[in-house]
Formats: sequence, C-alpha cells, structure tokens
Amino acid sequence: MANKKFKIKKGDQVEIIAGDDKGKRGEVLRVLTKKDAVIVAGCKVAKKAVKPSEQNKEGGFVNKEMPIHISNVKKVEG
Repeated sequence: MANKKFKIKKGDQVEIIAGDDKGKRGEVLRVLTKKDAVIVAGCKVAKKAVKPSEQNKEGGFVNKEMPIHISNVKKVEG
C-alpha cells in the first residue's frame, strides 16, 4: 500500500469549510493518514468519559478534539 500524500501538514493553519464548526480556524495537531483526517486545535471538541487512572485519579469527563475529514478543511495563510 502506497503512502498517502497530503498538502496539509502538522502545524499548518486551516479553516473548517463544512460541518458544525464551519468557519472556525485552528492549527493542525495531527494528521491521520489511515483515516484521511486531521485533528484541529479547538475544533470538533467532544466530552469523553475517562476511568480513574494513575495520571487522573478522579476520572470523569475530558474535552477532546476529534478527527475531521481532510476534505472538510482548507489551508489558510497565517
């Protein structure tokens, strides 16, 4: 299987062009090539339930950025 090439890289500024967060801008935190998705800081935030662990003694809910399909973002200068 060939490696996929994307024009969007980690650290780029992007704008969401579709979905609930349409119009928001943020920095790419990760590029998920297997899912054709990116994770953008501050966009598509979901509450995730976490069990108590060594790092998080109490557990509870954590806000987490979820992946956005790469076709729903565009690179912007900035």
